[in-house]
Amino acid sequence: MAHDPARTRERLLSAAVDEFSAHGYAGARIERISDVAGVNRERLYSYFGNKRGLLEAVLVERLATALDAAPVRGSGPEAVAAFASDFFDACVTAPDLARLVAWEGLELLEPVDLGRRRERARRKVEELRTAVPEMTRVQVEELLLTVVTLCYGWVVEPHLNETITSDAVDAAQRRTTIAQTAAALARVHASGVRRDAGPG
Repeated sequence: MAHDPARTRERLLSAAVDEFSAHGYAGARIERISDVAGVNRERLYSYFGNKRGLLEAVLVERLATALDAAPVRGSGPEAVAAFASDFFDACVTAPDLARLVAWEGLELLEPVDLGRRRERARRKVEELRTAVPEMTRVQVEELLLTVVTLCYGWVVEPHLNETITSDAVDAAQRRTTIAQTAAALARVHASGVRRDAGPG
């Protein structure tokens, strides 16, 4: 059977997501990744260079899928609520991504490949600004940060639900709460933007 580089790379990325999300960067083992993917280590190194290069590829390429799975449609606070709901769904569907970000924050001094990840976040900020043009760039950035943090928190810190709530909420209820929170923030800013809130 002919070698398919794209399929091989995909198998390695999928195995790496599982490994890094379960064990973090320090605990992840290249041997386990190559075994699960069914790809020898030499080929893994030829694709990604080293363990750090593989982690960078996982974070940059896989995290983009979560944001891309939640396009901003429509306008106004309702569009923001729909985006928050869709992003929550994407995080619940692929919980390993939120765990990867948590491990990165715990283990690494600086974010991996910050430039490309910032660019993807900027594109999402522009989508949200188009939906709610009354908001400043700073307000939209903080709104996006709030949505991402709340959605990731649901996946990464599941015990908080049982610890804080007397009758543990389910995912559907949490999804609704996050969507309502995002819409409320957008509504507040859209109805009374401070003109001295800074550029853009």
